[in-house]
Amino acid sequence: MATTRLLDGKPVAQALLEQARTQVAQGRAEGRVQPTLASLHRGGATPFSVYLKQQGKNAEAAGLLFRDVGLPDGADAHALRSKVEELDRDPAVHAVIVEHPLPAELDFTGAVRLLRPEKDVDGVGPVNLGLLVARHTVQAPAVALAALEIARHYGVDVTGRRVAVLGRSETVGIPLALLLLAKGKGADATVTVAHSRTPDLAASLAGASVIFSCVGSPGLLTRSNVPEGAAVIDVGTSTVPDPSRPSGVRIVGDADARSLDGWASALSPVPGGVGPITVARLMLNAVHGWKMLTGKGSH
Repeated sequence: MATTRLLDGKPVAQALLEQARTQVAQGRAEGRVQPTLASLHRGGATPFSVYLKQQGKNAEAAGLLFRDVGLPDGADAHALRSKVEELDRDPAVHAVIVEHPLPAELDFTGAVRLLRPEKDVDGVGPVNLGLLVARHTVQAPAVALAALEIARHYGVDVTGRRVAVLGRSETVGIPLALLLLAKGKGADATVTVAHSRTPDLAASLAGASVIFSCVGSPGLLTRSNVPEGAAVIDVGTSTVPDPSRPSGVRIVGDADARSLDGWASALSPVPGGVGPITVARLMLNAVHGWKMLTGKGSH
């Protein structure tokens, strides 16, 4: 293996934003109201502050209005549910994302359950996840779609191939496995799902042509467990100490890039790979929900 191709997420994100911008322009020309995305979180200075800024910037680029909806630091589950219900009833809001993870007592799943499927822009509510199992998708999780988008953009084929998904969360791993198992272009994969209780990761990955990792475990993937020539789509995001940085930490993925350099056929970097695509994909999901709620067109 001579070189490992790095899969830059920026051109993929730009292409998705252009799709969203075009669809919004077409809808506005038809007389529809401007689409609005609301991002709901608890607390002012949250771990999602940077993500919120990215959402606002991308929403503007795509032609959407953006609402940053913050609850007080001490807001309880009732306050969260009440705000979700308010946003769901508001006809001027076409897409809602509830930032997570949240403390267990806030009951994230119970709150998202209150959103109609079209407004559940991140596709993580039980109705949307159930529809995904039934292959009648309304909204699919943006992170899972972003992972598929980067593979598709760079010609990393999964059709008929052995594909591994590391992680079984309801927001990334499981939806991603279901999307890969679906019938049609960009799917039809033979999927193995591994997780924290998998006893022998190398054995589970043996024979995999493509690996999607969404565990959040730095350095998990190395030459010792990744088959030579496999393409690695790194969805994991963690922070590790780095005294050289002003923040004292740096963001890393699940893949040990140094170990896999010259071993994997392709690797999406962290940061700069799936991350920017996720925000752009969220905008396209918001446009999709807007089109359904305003009664014309489809995804």
